[in-house]
Amino acid sequence: MDLGLKGKVVVVTGAAGLKGSIGETIVQSLANEGAIPVIVCRNDRGFGYEKELQDKGIDAKFVKTDLSDVKQIEAAAKVIEEKYGRVDALINNVGVNDGAGLDASIDDFMYSLKLNMVSYFAMTKFCLPMIKKVKGNILNIGSKVALTGQGGTSGYAASKGGVFGLTREWAVDLIKDGIRSNAIVIAESWTPAYDNWIKTLADGEEKLKSIVKKIPLENRMTTPEEIADQCLFAISERSSHTTGQFITVDGGYVHLDRSLLTE
Repeated sequence: MDLGLKGKVVVVTGAAGLKGSIGETIVQSLANEGAIPVIVCRNDRGFGYEKELQDKGIDAKFVKTDLSDVKQIEAAAKVIEEKYGRVDALINNVGVNDGAGLDASIDDFMYSLKLNMVSYFAMTKFCLPMIKKVKGNILNIGSKVALTGQGGTSGYAASKGGVFGLTREWAVDLIKDGIRSNAIVIAESWTPAYDNWIKTLADGEEKLKSIVKKIPLENRMTTPEEIADQCLFAISERSSHTTGQFITVDGGYVHLDRSLLTE
């Protein structure tokens, strides 16, 4: 299926993570579709990803940006406007499950909100004129933590809950402009960050097995590629009448009947 993304300018925040991270995988998938990926992230890996894509003849751009800093976000939007003049899709992807729980300082909690939610608002606000110009759309990357809780991560949970609220709010605000706003809900996905977390646990292998057993569809984790595929479909014209939706990509982990887990 041709998703019609060739030549589309797609901004992806937090996309200079490790190879195989969700953001980086989205960028690679966009490049494979002939889109123009714009990586907005604070990690210098972005320079390498930009060069790698450009060496393949892909018009990619990295804009180094601390997404907890609104001034830097505004500056990044100006760079994008000067180079491309439009944004066909904005994928707000940055997210760090930082463990800012009830025992954290207020400053740590506020930082979590700034990075994981305020950055979504700021990036959307500053890119909106460019999105309106071409009737583009917005896709927010959410987490099941906002729906289920997790424990010990108040900042991240509050942020991702706010992201879902913003998704629907923007769908209402922008419907008159023909601009869609949706969110992807991610649960258990095997990423480098997840792998690193498992390795910090004394019983990591057993913990991993216990999680995988609870994923109803095929008893396996969602791959970053599966998430990227859903993201690309959601921002494409193939999804042209879908707005204000939370699209869950999790093998049934969050919503299906617990009786499926009975051995």
